[in-house]
Parts: sequence; C-alpha cells; structure tokens
Amino acid sequence: MVSEIHNSPGDGELDSSLEEESSMIDLASDTFLMGQAMRQAQKAYLDGEVPVGAIIVQNGSIIARSHNQVETLKDATAHAEMLALTQAQEAMGDWRLGDCDLYVTKEPCPMCAGAIIHCRIRRVIFGCGDSKGGAAGGFINLLQQPTLNHHSEVTPGVLEEESKYLLKSFFLEARIKKKAGQND
Repeated sequence: MVSEIHNSPGDGELDSSLEEESSMIDLASDTFLMGQAMRQAQKAYLDGEVPVGAIIVQNGSIIARSHNQVETLKDATAHAEMLALTQAQEAMGDWRLGDCDLYVTKEPCPMCAGAIIHCRIRRVIFGCGDSKGGAAGGFINLLQQPTLNHHSEVTPGVLEEESKYLLKSFFLEARIKKKAGQND
C-alpha cells in the first residue's frame, strides 16, 4: 500500500509511479466484481425483491448478471445465482462452467449450491454469510462436500458489510410496511 511506503532521499520517481498505480481501478479484483453484483442486488431492492445480486465471470469478462426475481416471476427458484447460471450457460453454449467464477452478495442456499456444483463453477465469492441457510460454509458446505464430484473454491466476506446493510435495510423496511398495514 502506498501509505506504508517510506520516502528515502532520491526515490521520488519510484514513489510517484507507485501512487499512480494505486489509483488505477483493478477491473479483475474481487472487490470491483462484487461491486457489480451489488449493483444487481440494488436492482432487486428497487423491484421489491430480496436484495441479492450475482454475476458470473469468465476470463475477466462478465458473461451473466442477475438479481433475485422470485416475486416478479412467481418462481421460488428464481434466485440470483440460478438466473445467472442459466444466462452463463446460454452465453457459453454449454452447461459446464468450469472456467467461470460466481460473485454473489449473499451466501448461496442449498438449491443454488447444488446448481453451482452441477455447473462446475470454479470459484464462488460471496458477500455476507448465512448461518441459518447458507450452503458454502454457513450452515453446511455443499460446495466443498468431499463425496461430490466437483468442489468450488470459496471466498467469503467480499463487501460483506455493504451486503449485510442492504439486506438489513430491506427487511427493516418490509417489517415497517407490514406493521403499517401496507402489504405490497
């Protein structure tokens, strides 16, 4: 980090080049890509859906983006991950997504984890965990179950606080509406 670099006499050129590098946006970083998933989660929030967003990346390019659409589609399986997996399979022309990574703002549930395993997603990066129903280490860990034919690498906690905040805000607002008798 630039803030940790100590200046020595005669190394001014090195310092300025490091500062320029640090101000560049790394479009392949987990933080940047999770930010793209957060944008999808915000769309879900605005649509009155549980604010979870997902993207799928292959070779540094986003090939699928989605957000929860359970209420909109009246489909219990319309989770962000499931919809993104379907989009990615269409984009790839194959159900095998072994060289793809999934970024999702909330730890996948067992249904989504099952689909992730079947599609052979290489890596799952998520924002906040779910100790009651998460299937990537929160409640159970299906993504790394030794008896299954595929295992995904798991990276938890990327933009965790932002993901939690969006979910907490959504559910607080829903409780307030329910209490006020507004059943949208």
